[in-house]
Amino acid sequence: MPGPIFAVVGHPNKGKSSIVSTLAHDDSVAVGRIPGTTTRCRAYPMSVDGETLYTLVDTPGFQRARSALDWMRQHETSADKHPQVVGAFLNEHRRGDRFVDECELLSPVMAGAGILYVVDGSLPYGSEYEAEMEILRWTGQPRMALINPIGEADHIEAWRVALGQYFSVVRVFDAVTADFSKRIELLRAFGQLQGEWRSPLQQAVEILLQNRAQRLQSAASSIAATLASMLTLRLEKKLDPSADAGREKPVLEAEYRRRLQALERRCRDAVEDSYDHHKVERVEADLDLLDEKGLFSEESRRLFGLSRTQLTGYGALSGAVLGGAVDAAVGGASLLLGTLVGSGIGAAATWLSADRLIDVRILSMPLGHQLLVAGPTRNINFPHMVFARARLHHALIARRTHSQRCELNIEESMASLVPPLGDNQRRRLEKAFGRLRSESDIVAAEEELIAIIGDIFAGDDRGEG
Repeated sequence: MPGPIFAVVGHPNKGKSSIVSTLAHDDSVAVGRIPGTTTRCRAYPMSVDGETLYTLVDTPGFQRARSALDWMRQHETSADKHPQVVGAFLNEHRRGDRFVDECELLSPVMAGAGILYVVDGSLPYGSEYEAEMEILRWTGQPRMALINPIGEADHIEAWRVALGQYFSVVRVFDAVTADFSKRIELLRAFGQLQGEWRSPLQQAVEILLQNRAQRLQSAASSIAATLASMLTLRLEKKLDPSADAGREKPVLEAEYRRRLQALERRCRDAVEDSYDHHKVERVEADLDLLDEKGLFSEESRRLFGLSRTQLTGYGALSGAVLGGAVDAAVGGASLLLGTLVGSGIGAAATWLSADRLIDVRILSMPLGHQLLVAGPTRNINFPHMVFARARLHHALIARRTHSQRCELNIEESMASLVPPLGDNQRRRLEKAFGRLRSESDIVAAEEELIAIIGDIFAGDDRGEG
């Protein structure tokens, strides 16, 4: 059964469509700074798994509110008849050309929709809005006012005082920057408008919270699968005896880089799809450009929060994972020598392969043939860099409202959006990366990585460090 319906109304160009887009999680809503972007009512249901939780109706702005109110006052008899007067106004002018926008926006209201009246808190309050608010009061429908500060929020308090005289609930809600928790808070406030909406809207909140957790888990799964594919990527090319291996090596290395970049791009798309963002334009340096800077460079370490000491420790930890496999294979008879030796080898490998992402090897084959082999990468820094990029992208997408239409600049947001990982989180990640590198049980290692990433993302979503 469809949930409550809310008509989003107000003056032209005050962010009505942005409110609809954000609350309906729908980036198909036309959002523009030019007055008159919305000319006809259109309903946008907020649905999860085919169930409509509530519906937002985008409406055109008032154009002749004072004239419309003058007509209504000329036909009023008593306050209890105000809704009938508004209905009479619609009946008389619905097919005319004088009050086209007023009739269009009032039609869903008089059909039973709740009212969300939107104003811009960055502009001064003016008496020209009073006719609009008075007409909405005459409808008799439950109504809430939303102060949407499109620019600097300099006039919010004046708006609060004025709106409080016409609306039972007044809230400040920035449609472009409101995070998920603010959207949920506003949805709960909707339930205050009418008693019969309280239960379905509370149910909607519970469904959206569950859906949020599912989206987060879907994103974590996509990123874990991508990391597993990247860390195990191996390309081979068989060469004839007459082929020049030196000329073929750069070709295979370029293909290896292309595959890594394609995997990362597909991961970005999958994460965006998890949150129903389908029109995002990303700005982000490619992996090969970061590699040119050096995966161990000062800039890379600063961006991704990794010190040389930490990375050397990860190298030791990765070596310990591989060495531990040796100890297990001999039933512990090595007295943990494998783990200790593995740790030393891992740390040394970290330093020796500091800035090498790809090693292309030439192997001899029978009859003079050669085999070029690229990957898997053994660069200890690489999976941490990929995950740091993926974590930042996820945070940006998870917090992005559907009314945001600007480019998603991942590089500029690196420093402040996500907190540094704790040492325990880093160790858990490196253990999972080490298991993927060993390729002993890819499925189990990937499942472990999903759980780790899911925990990190849940903390990010709660704003935890």
